[in-house]
Amino acid sequence: MPNEKIRVLIVDDTALYRKILKDVLQDFPELEIAGTAPNGRIALDKIKQLRPDMVTMDIEMPEMNGLDTLQNIKSAGIDTAVIMVSAHTQRDAEVTLKALELGAFDFIAKPSEGNFAENIENLKAQFKDKIEAFISRMSFKPAKKPADRAERKVQKPAVPDIQPQRRKTAAPLGKAKIVAIGVSTGGPRALSEIIPKLPGNLPVPIVIVQHMPPVFTKALAESLDKKSELTIKEAENGDQLRPAHVYIAPGGRQMKVKKVNSSLQIEITEDPPENHCRPAADYLFRSVAESYRNNSLGVILTGMGRDGTKGLSLMKDCGARVFAQNKETCVVFGMPMEAIKAGIVDEILPLSEIARKIAGNVN
Repeated sequence: MPNEKIRVLIVDDTALYRKILKDVLQDFPELEIAGTAPNGRIALDKIKQLRPDMVTMDIEMPEMNGLDTLQNIKSAGIDTAVIMVSAHTQRDAEVTLKALELGAFDFIAKPSEGNFAENIENLKAQFKDKIEAFISRMSFKPAKKPADRAERKVQKPAVPDIQPQRRKTAAPLGKAKIVAIGVSTGGPRALSEIIPKLPGNLPVPIVIVQHMPPVFTKALAESLDKKSELTIKEAENGDQLRPAHVYIAPGGRQMKVKKVNSSLQIEITEDPPENHCRPAADYLFRSVAESYRNNSLGVILTGMGRDGTKGLSLMKDCGARVFAQNKETCVVFGMPMEAIKAGIVDEILPLSEIARKIAGNVN
C-alpha cells in the first residue's frame, strides 16, 4: 500500500499569502493541500470537516486570531500539527512563543529581507525542516484508530526500540559546574517545563542552544525569565558566566564558553552553521568539554536531526554526565535518539524529572 500524503490546511487572512504558501507547499510531494481558510473561525469548521494532518496558522487575523484558534483546537482535542506563521517582530515572536507553549508543533518565520525569489526559497527551506520533523514525529507516535482520522492516516515506518550500550567515560565523573542544554523542535515548551522548576540559588550557570532565528531567542529568554527564579537572558558577547544565570544563544549566531584570564565567559561568533544550524549545540558542547572537562552536565532535549551528539561525545570523553529526554515526552525524538544510539547517555528521563536531576547533579 503506498504512503498516504500529509494533508495541509492553510490559514491566513491575506489571499496573496495563502497563494504563496499554497505554491510553496505544492512543491513537496509528501503534501496534499486539503484547503484554505481566511480566519480562525472558518478554519475551525474546516479542520473538523477535513481532519488535516497539519495546519499552517497565521497569527494576526480578523474574527479569530491564530492563538485563539490554536487554543480552540487543543480544547477540542483535535490531533493536528499546527505550524504558526510569524513575522519577525517582537510582538509576533512573543505570541509565537505562547503558541509553542500551548502545543503548536513549530513555527515558520516570514522572510523579512531579500527579493521575492529568495523569500520563496527561504520558505521552502523552513518548511522542509518542519515536514521532516513532522514525519519523524509520526514515526514514533502510536497508530490511531481509523475512526480518529476518518479512516485514513499517514503510514508510519516501523521504529525499533533503542537499546544503547553506554560508553565508559575516560575520566571520573565530577559534580557539574555548568549545565549545557541542546534543544530544537518542541524546545520552548520543554524549557518552560524545566527552567522554572530549578531553584533560584542554583550554584552553576546554564547555557542553552535552542534552534531559533533572531528575535525569537530574545523573546524566549524574556518569557522564561518571567516564570523562573533564575535570571535568564539572551547571551551577549563577553557575558561572565554566573551561578543561577541562564544564557540562551542568540538566533543566527554561534555561542561558546571561553576562559579569559581567570574567568569563564560567553563568546558570540559569526562562525558558519553546523548541522545546518546556527546556533548549533555541537559548537557549544565542544567548548564546554574544553573548558570544564568532567565538571559539566550535558542535556539533550526534543528536536529533529543529530545536532549535539558529536559535542556530547567529546563531553562524555572528558568525564561529563549526559541526560536525554525520553521518547514519550519528546515532540520529536531525533536529537535524543541519536545521542542514545551513540552510547553517550547516562540517563533517559521524562521531561517532568529533568529539572530535579539537574539540581541533584550540580556542585
